[in-house]
Amino acid sequence: MAQQLIGFIGAGNMATSLAGGMVAKGIRPARIWMSDPSKDRLDEVAQLHRVHVSTENRDVAGRVDVLVLAVKPQMMEQVCTDLRDLIAERQPLVISIAAGVTVGNLRHWLGSTPIVRCMPNTPSLVQAGATGLYAADDVSDAQKAMAREILGSVGIAFWFDEEKELDAVTAVSGSGPAYFFLLMESLIEAAKAQGLDAATARQMVLQTAWGAAQLAITSEAGPDVLRQQVTSPGGTTAAALNVFEEAGFREQVQAAVAAARERSEELAG
Repeated sequence: MAQQLIGFIGAGNMATSLAGGMVAKGIRPARIWMSDPSKDRLDEVAQLHRVHVSTENRDVAGRVDVLVLAVKPQMMEQVCTDLRDLIAERQPLVISIAAGVTVGNLRHWLGSTPIVRCMPNTPSLVQAGATGLYAADDVSDAQKAMAREILGSVGIAFWFDEEKELDAVTAVSGSGPAYFFLLMESLIEAAKAQGLDAATARQMVLQTAWGAAQLAITSEAGPDVLRQQVTSPGGTTAAALNVFEEAGFREQVQAAVAAARERSEELAG
C-alpha cells in the first residue's frame, strides 16, 4: 500500500479490529487515522493501537488517501453529506463496510469518487473473518489491492463482479456466524439434557465446533467426505444424522439462507 494514509470514520469494534489487523500485518500506526464522537473511545483506540485519532470526521477525511466508512447504515447519509466537498477535492478511495448501503447510495451522497463496498462478518473481530468486496467501475487495480489488503488483514477476502452478489454474501458469511451459534447453543442444551453439567457441556461443544472447523480448513477432503468418515453405518453418529435428515435439515438451511438474502435485497432497496 506504499505510504498511503488510511482513515476510518467511526471507531467501533469492526473499525478498530481492521486497524489492529493492519498494524499486526506491518502497516505503521502513523499511517492510520480514526475519528469518532466519543473521546473516551478514541483514547482507548490510541492507547491500544497507537494510531492518530480525532473527534472531527473532516479532520480525518482531509488527510487520507483511503477512507473507510465504518458508521451505522442509518448514519451514513449524514456523514457522507458532511464530507462531500472534501471527497470531491481529494478523491480518496472510499470503502464502505455498512450493510445494505449500495454504491448507488454512496454515489448520490458523496459524488464521484472511487468506491468499494464490502461485507465483513463478526469473526473479523478476532482476525478470522470472511469478507465479500465489490468495486465500482472507476476503482483501479491498485486501489482494489489496497482494499483487499485492508479487509484481508482480519481474515480472507473475495472479490465479486456484481454488487447484487453481496446479498448472497450477507446471507452466507454475514449472517452465517449466527447459524453456527444457534447450533452450538442447541447442542449445549442437548448435552445438558443428557446429564452433562453446564460448564462441561459448553466447553465440549465449543471445542468440538472449533476442532471440526480446523479439520475442515486443513483437510483436502470436503465436509461431505469428513462427515462420512465420522459416520459408521448403524452407529451413533448415523442415528443422530438420520434425525436431522428426516426433519429436513438441508431444506431448512436452504430456506434460511434464501430468506436472509431476500431480506438483504429488501434493505438495500
